[in-house]
Amino acid sequence: MIESKRTNKTTLLLGLLLASCAVYAQKAEPPTLDQILQRLEGNLLHYHTVVPSFFCDEHATSTALSIQDHGVQRSITNSTFRLERVRTPDQKIALTESREIKTVDGSPANGQEVEGPAVFHGAFAGGLVLVSISQEACMRYTLQSIKPNAAEPYVIQFSNVPQKERPSGCLLQEDGTGRVFVDPDTMQVKRIELTVPHHVIVPASRTQIRLVGPWTVIVDYAPVELDGQTFWMPKRISSLAKEAGEGVWTFAAGYSNFHKLEVTTRVLPSSETPAP
Repeated sequence: MIESKRTNKTTLLLGLLLASCAVYAQKAEPPTLDQILQRLEGNLLHYHTVVPSFFCDEHATSTALSIQDHGVQRSITNSTFRLERVRTPDQKIALTESREIKTVDGSPANGQEVEGPAVFHGAFAGGLVLVSISQEACMRYTLQSIKPNAAEPYVIQFSNVPQKERPSGCLLQEDGTGRVFVDPDTMQVKRIELTVPHHVIVPASRTQIRLVGPWTVIVDYAPVELDGQTFWMPKRISSLAKEAGEGVWTFAAGYSNFHKLEVTTRVLPSSETPAP
């Protein structure tokens, strides 16, 4: 009987402990906007400080639809995309993007540079900066209501401050709005949506007038392992720009097969040294 009472007491205490843990979990407060921004800033700092130079495969489709003559230009390219850590003259490290075109519409590029009909730059080097503490003077951030115990992403809406209040160092100089979706488990950015109502699609030149229209960009991120660490990288990018009287420009790209970019050297013995 004595052993039975002790067992009952132990069972009761364990049940109370589990119940209190469950109540605590239910009452756990969702993160605030400031807390999420702090985590995103930490992720951004880690990315810019640690991510190695790398290369990957880029498969992109670029199109331009002319409204006046109903013509369509389309270019499908396969490229080697690179992000490299480059030291600037003031001894800082900058992330620079480049691509080497391998094929155009299924044929060897043979050194051909493709810059259209539409192209997109900057997602790997600076996309995550859009929602960060460093841009608080440039942006207004609002955290959408978080449902208790929901596994849905945290959503932060953003928009520019008025142009007259905007510092010169802001990443987004055009007026724009958008949303960032943050994974609640990893606190990493899963998706960025950006809309610029009056984007300069084609700058003015001697042969062409300046074209302005709405522009939308969507970047989807996924984890990539490089050099033994995990980084969240753009895996899909889509861009669409319109000008009411001229046409529609689109760009869609997917990225895969990520590898660290390494430069190797070998000292040749005198017998293998090339003749001058």
